[in-house]
Amino acid sequence: MLTRRHIRVKVLQSIYAYNQRENPDIDAQEKFLYYSIDQMQDLYLLMLQLLLAIREQAQNFALKSQQKHFATDSEKNPSRTFLDNKLLQLIDSNPIFSEIINKKKLNYWELDSEYAVILFNELKSQEWYLEYLSQKNTDYKEDQKFIVKVYKEIIAPNEKLYDYLEDKRLTWIDDFPIVNTALVKMLSKLSEKNVATLLVPDLYKNSEDREFAVQLFRKVVLNEAKLNKKIEGKTPNWDQERIADIDLIILKLGISEFLYFPSIPVRATINEYLEISKEYSTPKSSIFINGILDKLVKEILEEGSLNKIGRGLQ
Repeated sequence: MLTRRHIRVKVLQSIYAYNQRENPDIDAQEKFLYYSIDQMQDLYLLMLQLLLAIREQAQNFALKSQQKHFATDSEKNPSRTFLDNKLLQLIDSNPIFSEIINKKKLNYWELDSEYAVILFNELKSQEWYLEYLSQKNTDYKEDQKFIVKVYKEIIAPNEKLYDYLEDKRLTWIDDFPIVNTALVKMLSKLSEKNVATLLVPDLYKNSEDREFAVQLFRKVVLNEAKLNKKIEGKTPNWDQERIADIDLIILKLGISEFLYFPSIPVRATINEYLEISKEYSTPKSSIFINGILDKLVKEILEEGSLNKIGRGLQ
């Protein structure tokens, strides 16, 4: 689920937090880095489970409607199109999904069911939901398209849900867009053939990505003086004290990749941090960072300390 860019953002956040502490502890911050990354999977599972919680609210609504003293024909015989949605049935019946939900004790929507109610009420007011309910004998593709629409238009943009997640775990706010993208992509591809591997993806692509996270964090923190020296003199109009904290960390991350990660191409490093700066720093930061990193690459090349392995990496 995680890309290298996501990992870089997590490392950036961890270094920023580390620098803000009065008595920074590298081991403790490293553990928090891993914890912060691991929380992404919890959020992914929670959002997936939310779809089932909304369906449960639809079931409750249908039962209450049937029990009315003066129920209409449609209330006595409510549509089961959403309740029998084939994609949701596939998710709900998956033993791996059920096991990991129980293991992690992710019972949030049992304790805070009002959020599922809020989302169901929002869904209920949509004309396209009523049109979906009017259909009979929908096929898997139709059910899949509907659930993707529910996630994109009802769940992902809901501000009350966003506030709830922020209150629960602060790290989830930055993770939410990433998780939303991953979930929509997964839901659009999920089928009986691939559910075993696709429904609950591994957090890291491989063991190298997990190691990359902690190594990048440690290279920046443990080489603080060396990295500061590299930056000195490259910002003629700015003292280091005047450079935004985030920009300074981004520069150090980039330099660390130049010096200590021989398999990562220079251009890939620069492009990644330019994109990160656009999202996490000031509007002009990307131009500033691009100029400094370009100067530093030339200098490191001249020194002979840019040890990149393989063709096209410099």
